[in-house]
Amino acid sequence: MRKFLILLGILLISCSNVFAAKIPVEVKDYILEKIPQADIRFDGVIILPDNTIYLPLYPSLFSNVKKLDIKETYPAKQELKQEPDVVIFNNDFVLLKVLSDGEGHRTVLHMTNPPLQVRTGLLPQDMLVPGGLIIPENIKGIIGNLKIDTKNEDMIRVENTESYEDFLSETEPDTPQSLINQLKNKILFVTTNYSKNIQVVEPAKAVPSYSLAQKSIPIDVKAVKNGKFLLVTTYDRPFVDVVSVADSRFIKQINLPSNPDEILLDEANNKAYVTSPSASTIFVIDLNTMSLAQKIKINGYCENLLLKEDKLFYVDKLKNEIWAIELKNQYELKDIGIFPNVSSLAFTNNKLYISSRTKSRIAIIDYSTMGLITEFTTVNKPLAMLLYDKTLYVLGAQNNEIQKINTANDQVIDTIALGTEGFSSGLNAIENTNLAVVTDLKNNLYSILDLSKGKLLKTYKLNVPIKSVIITNKVSLFD
Repeated sequence: MRKFLILLGILLISCSNVFAAKIPVEVKDYILEKIPQADIRFDGVIILPDNTIYLPLYPSLFSNVKKLDIKETYPAKQELKQEPDVVIFNNDFVLLKVLSDGEGHRTVLHMTNPPLQVRTGLLPQDMLVPGGLIIPENIKGIIGNLKIDTKNEDMIRVENTESYEDFLSETEPDTPQSLINQLKNKILFVTTNYSKNIQVVEPAKAVPSYSLAQKSIPIDVKAVKNGKFLLVTTYDRPFVDVVSVADSRFIKQINLPSNPDEILLDEANNKAYVTSPSASTIFVIDLNTMSLAQKIKINGYCENLLLKEDKLFYVDKLKNEIWAIELKNQYELKDIGIFPNVSSLAFTNNKLYISSRTKSRIAIIDYSTMGLITEFTTVNKPLAMLLYDKTLYVLGAQNNEIQKINTANDQVIDTIALGTEGFSSGLNAIENTNLAVVTDLKNNLYSILDLSKGKLLKTYKLNVPIKSVIITNKVSLFD
C-alpha cells in the first residue's frame, strides 16, 4: 500500500479592512439569544426571520465592557425583538435598520443630530447592500470606500431571448404540469451546454421565468446557505463566482490560482471543496467569509469528488486511479487502486462502492484492508450513485432505471423504472430534504424521487436542453 503525505497549503488571507472583521462574537451571541432565527450573513448583514435587514456599523475603537447590552435605541427604550430603527450597544457597535422611504427607495433613519457612534461608524467595506440604498447626507462618512450600487449595475437578471429549438428533440409550449407538494416554495436553477446563462425555472413550469447571465458557460453550480447564494464555476476562468439569488447580483468573485471545476459542499462545517484538475489541486472555500481558506495539493487529474466520514475521495481521470485523503490524519493520501471507467463513488460502513460506466459493474472495497469484498453486475451504464440511510441508489443511463441496494448485506432490493425513454444523466440529492432529482439529457426531463420511500413522485418537462438541475428553497431577502 502506497501512502503519501499530502502537501497542504494554508493560505493566510491578510485582511486589513473592516470587511475582514467578523461580527464580534459577543454581538453575534446577543443577537442570536434574543432572536434565535436571525441570519448573520458572511458579509455582516443581519437578516431577521421576517426579512427585516440590519446593517452593521463598526466603531473605530470598541469600548471595553464587562457585559454587552443595548445602550440606546431609536425609538427610545426598545428591545431588539421590537426591531428599532437604530441599535447602539454599550461597546459602540451599531445596527442600522434598512427602511423604505415610501417611494421605492431603501434608506436608513434620518436623524437631525446623529449620535457619535453613528457618525463615526463604518460599514463593512465589501458588503452586499440593497441596490439603490440612500444614505442621509449627515452620515455619508459611514460609507467609506464601499460601493453602493445606485443603478443596479451588478444585476445579472436577464429576460429569456434565447431559442433552443435546434437543440431540443421536441419543443412544446408551457403546458400545465401539476405541482407536487414537495416542490412548493422551491426554485430551479438549470444549466445547459448551449448558453452562458443559468435558467431560473418555477417548479412544474416548462419555460424559464428569467435567466442569470454568467461570464462563461457554467461548469458547476451549487446552492448554499439555504438557497440564498449560488457558487458558480465557469469555463476558462480562475474564479468561483458568488451570486445573491434574492436580488440576482454578483456579490463576490473568489480568486483562485488556477481554473476550478467541480464543487462539493460540506455545509455542516461551512466549507466547499473545489477541484482544479489541471493544477492537481483541491481548493477549500470558507462559506462563512466566502473566501479561499486552503489549497490541497494532490496526485492526478481529480474528478468525482466525494466527502464521507472525514475522508475525501476522488478519481484521477487520466489513470482511473482512486485516492482517499484522510482529513483528520494529517491529510494523508491513500492509493485505493485502479478501476476501469469509474463513473461514481459512494462510502458507508467502511466500504467504498465504485461503479464502472462501461463495465456496468460495482466493486466494493474494504477501506481497512483495501481488499476487494465483492464485485457484481448492476444497471446498464451506471452514471451516478447516491446513498440515503442504508440504501444505495444507482442510476442506469441506458435503460433509464434506478437500482436500490441494501448496504447492510449488499443485496439488490428493487429497480425503479423512470419511464423517460431518454438518456438519464444525473442523480443528485435536494439538500435538507428526503428527495433527489434525476435529469434526462436527451428528452430534457427531470424526475423527483422520494428517497425515504424509494418511490418516483413526478416527471417534468423543460423547454431547455438540460445539463444540470439544482433545486433549492425560494428566497427573497430584500422584499
